Amino acid sequence: MSDNQPNEAKVQNLKQISAIWIIPVVALAIGIWMFVQYLNSKGPEITIRLPNASGIEVGKTAIKSLNVKVGVVTKVQLSKDYSYITVTAQMDNDTERMLKNDTKFWVVKPRIGKEGVSGLDTLLSGAYIEMQPGHGKDDKYNFKALEVPPVAPADAKGLRVVLTSHEAGKLAVGDPVLYDGFTVGRVEKTSFDINNKQANYQLFIFEPYNRLVRTTSNFIMQSGMNVQMGAEGFNVKIGSLESLITGGVTFKTPSDEQGVVQNKQLKHYRLFDSAQDYHEKMYDKSLKFVMLFKESIRGLKAGAPIEYRGIQIGTVQKVPLRLPTSEEGFTSEEIPVLVRIDLGRVYNHSDEGTLESLRAYLEKEFKNGLRATLKTGNLLTGALYIGTDVYKGEKPEKTLKYDDYEVFPTKSGGLAEVQKQLTNLLNKFNKLPVEDTLNSMTATLKASEKTMNSAARVTQDLDRILKQKDTQTLPSDIKASLKEIQNTLNGFSPNAAAYQNLQGALVQFEQVMTELQPVLRQLNEKPNSLVFGDEKAKDPIPVGGRK
Repeated sequence: MSDNQPNEAKVQNLKQISAIWIIPVVALAIGIWMFVQYLNSKGPEITIRLPNASGIEVGKTAIKSLNVKVGVVTKVQLSKDYSYITVTAQMDNDTERMLKNDTKFWVVKPRIGKEGVSGLDTLLSGAYIEMQPGHGKDDKYNFKALEVPPVAPADAKGLRVVLTSHEAGKLAVGDPVLYDGFTVGRVEKTSFDINNKQANYQLFIFEPYNRLVRTTSNFIMQSGMNVQMGAEGFNVKIGSLESLITGGVTFKTPSDEQGVVQNKQLKHYRLFDSAQDYHEKMYDKSLKFVMLFKESIRGLKAGAPIEYRGIQIGTVQKVPLRLPTSEEGFTSEEIPVLVRIDLGRVYNHSDEGTLESLRAYLEKEFKNGLRATLKTGNLLTGALYIGTDVYKGEKPEKTLKYDDYEVFPTKSGGLAEVQKQLTNLLNKFNKLPVEDTLNSMTATLKASEKTMNSAARVTQDLDRILKQKDTQTLPSDIKASLKEIQNTLNGFSPNAAAYQNLQGALVQFEQVMTELQPVLRQLNEKPNSLVFGDEKAKDPIPVGGRK
């Protein structure tokens, strides 16, 4: 090959990346970085069970805690049996420490409740789910939302107590807890124990009012208006305005049993239905008797007082207890009433006596004439109560028993005596000849009617006579006659001559009578003195007899 021959070109493929690929690479790197950041900021996923999806929107409804967003709703799903919905929410990073077994969720929306109006800010922003962080030890990711917001957070300072009652529905969540009329807490939770068949009401009492709760405190139902009608009449009590609308519960501590401050949480107390029920349960030591009444017990109710001269010593328990049978030795006229005589009412303090000493005391008084009677407590309502007193002269009765209860001797009360007297009076009235009396009264009325008719006719005749001219001239004639009589009487006045002549004749007649007095005395002593004279003749003396 000659030197002038041209060289052959070498072809070589070069691998070179275009600058245009820088942009996708950077974008990919940013995306990867954002994805990593998203994964790092993403918290756990939880599910919340709600009764309905009112106000819940996917991607919009936030989950907040203390007004700070900590999650968002990502899914809303209806349950298989259509009884509830399940909300899936994506929580933010660092929220896992809040999701414990005592964490609570509820939907915040406009609400008018017993605590007032809340959730008005959601009218514009929409509903959201509020979370109350828990402090338990176990993590939890499935929750059931509360139907109403909790009264107080789990870490709130105060006292939680549980009230027990045999009846459910007495209190509702949010009802006030009162002390001397002032709200110191709220009803936090209600439940019913199926095994023990009792209702449980959890209360939360705010600090510092929790120091008012003592170990001996008693909790009583507080209704807005309490109307009682008994033997004493009507008793009306009105509480606060809130309790008037919703009711509530109050507590008090006996003045003679202060106790110590309750520091234990969830301590159980008994819930009394009313103040009267509370006072009745204070007398736990009592003797039960049966009283047999022969009169009507209409108006006597369970709970009526038993008094001794105005002082309550017991309470009526059951009216009637059970109607007797002839085989038991009691007549069908006797109606049994179960009563209770309280030891604490008879003695000021129950430690002053025992039930046995009370029984012995009552048996002694039975022999002295202690008897029970029915008395009217209120004429308007017809309510009765039982009064006891000692009646001297009552014969001692044998100790009897009725259904294993000792019989408390009874006596017909004033009401029965009044009814008996009224019955006797009516019987006597029925025996009166009412029909004959009515017939006689009818005849008398007819005769009176005839007399009245005759009197009317006489009145008409008299009126006709008075209207005549001759009758009208009678007054002037009578007046002239009266003047003549007056003139005649004037002739017999002391200054008249006839009167003076008559007086002189009377003086002379008096003188004559004075002079005739001796003669008249003589004639009175010797009527024949006018014929034989006044001197007495001496008896003749015979001649032969003279010496």
